Amino acid sequence: MADAETIEFYADADAMSREAAQRLAQLGPDAVAQRGVFTVALSGGSTPRRLYHLLANDPALRSAIPWSHTHFFFGDERPVPPDHPDSNYRLANENLFRHLDPSLLRVHRVPAELPDAREAATCYEADLRQFFQTPDRAAARFPRLDLIFLGMGSDGHTASLFPGSPALQETNRWIMANWIEKLQTHRITMTLPVLNAASEVMLLVAGADKAAMVAEVLERTAGLTQYPVQMVRPPEGRKRWLLDQAAASQLTRPMKTSKETLWH
Repeated sequence: MADAETIEFYADADAMSREAAQRLAQLGPDAVAQRGVFTVALSGGSTPRRLYHLLANDPALRSAIPWSHTHFFFGDERPVPPDHPDSNYRLANENLFRHLDPSLLRVHRVPAELPDAREAATCYEADLRQFFQTPDRAAARFPRLDLIFLGMGSDGHTASLFPGSPALQETNRWIMANWIEKLQTHRITMTLPVLNAASEVMLLVAGADKAAMVAEVLERTAGLTQYPVQMVRPPEGRKRWLLDQAAASQLTRPMKTSKETLWH
């Protein structure tokens, strides 16, 4: 049975990021105890930077995470080399990975430096299939990640699933080079079936520039699938919205610190 989709309010982005970091530190040991591995998909943007900094620098969090059994993936990536300023990998590497013992790291990077984004998507999907399609998981059609971090754009996109983009219709592939018309470029992204197969999806949304879309998707079009972020609804998992005060500022419902059920 699926858990409810919930919304949680935090005073600021720092408090929100700390909750996300603590959740990762909580899930990791449990996953390793049950299955011997912990799988996490990371996202890009300014909000995850705070999360990565906490994981790397908070002694209690850092010591709680089973790093050598944790495999990091990326929900999406721009078609740029790993040292490019726009690279999601570079963001995670500079703020998290390079502060850890390299021998403990298990990072699955998108080969986004390849000249063809479609080739990069194919290679990344092959990497995921090799990892997830082990004999004990062979029956699963899509990988079941323990935790996927996502953000939301002011247009309602999440990962690199933009409104009206081809990947929204994909039902078979795990990874896709998604053509984004308004940007005139491809983005390499996990597809909706992969996001919806996760055990837990955590949406981190901060900043006043997101407030109008937060109100749009959580109130005015609540329950619909008008925007990509609304299409993320794991039927056998959990979806959590973590909002800071600025992102929640245009909601008509009063802000609470406790969780509020949106759907079952």
